[in-house]
Amino acid sequence: MEEKEISFEEIMKQLEEVTSELEKGDLNLEDAVKKFELGMELSKKANEILEKSEKRITILIENEGQLKEENFVQSEG
Repeated sequence: MEEKEISFEEIMKQLEEVTSELEKGDLNLEDAVKKFELGMELSKKANEILEKSEKRITILIENEGQLKEENFVQSEG
């Protein structure tokens, strides 16, 4: 059975919950380490989704009557 892909928004929600639980400071060491590991896994998944999305984002530019596809580059500032 194929595992259902989790959305970026759901990952961020879970990361917020993990962070909140860790910040409370009332977990024993073993539970805190497990939560931290979960947070790292979620962070990795979120990063993978962002990287895939960034690769997919393109800008179509009309160039002499032809459409030219270029990678999206975010300007800083």
